[in-house]
Amino acid sequence: MNDSERHKFITDLLRDTPFASVRDLQDRLGVSPATIRRDIDKLHETGKAKKVYGGISASEVSGRLSARPYDENRDIAVEAKRAIAQRAASLVRDGDSIIVHAGSTCFQLGALLAHRNLRIYTNSMPLAAHLGEHGTCHLSVAGGQLYREPGIIHDPSAGTPDYFASRFFVGTQGIGVQGLLESHPLLVKAIGELSACADEIVLLADSRKFSIQPRNIVLPLSRVGTIVTDDGLSDTNARMLEDAGINILVASLGGGN
Repeated sequence: MNDSERHKFITDLLRDTPFASVRDLQDRLGVSPATIRRDIDKLHETGKAKKVYGGISASEVSGRLSARPYDENRDIAVEAKRAIAQRAASLVRDGDSIIVHAGSTCFQLGALLAHRNLRIYTNSMPLAAHLGEHGTCHLSVAGGQLYREPGIIHDPSAGTPDYFASRFFVGTQGIGVQGLLESHPLLVKAIGELSACADEIVLLADSRKFSIQPRNIVLPLSRVGTIVTDDGLSDTNARMLEDAGINILVASLGGGN
């Protein structure tokens, strides 16, 4: 199979699944990891797919969105994200130790908490930079490498951080009956590790997220204690969350609770 045939095989595969690992492609195509990585680089350069940690993802998947870059995502549904962050901030008490994950809604929350008497742990490079320059809270930052896409600091070999929090505030790319969903495999690993470090997981997700269905399950709904969302939440999705035992907090886009 020549280069063009392999590239076609990979792009055809990504029409059905939004992510393929290097190992998966190596097994399917019967070539070396180096060859697969060259194929991934070429498809990324030509815009036919996106190079991500551990493999390759579809740029757009029919009926589903691939993960957007942070700089692009932060400008989407800003009013809803700010309202959700404001509502979530009311859950935090002075003296708490919390974890704030990467993502644009979590960034809004972290910025609101910058001057509170709190201990905040984050793996978000944008939030860590903001709190370092503008905040007075006690800040702990994840160690490891900087992954500019999706904007987190992570050490793949470190495992669960030595930190304990009352709440872990996390966003998600999509939500379904299966649970929290992501297309980026690094986020699956990072969220899974941090979820073991807190008493309660609080999901921050605007109502758009229920229409996005990426491939990878990050956490089942049963692991989430509370969701903070906006008033676009449908009755059907509200029932799904209630059936999973999740406490629902709705942030009004008009500014109230």
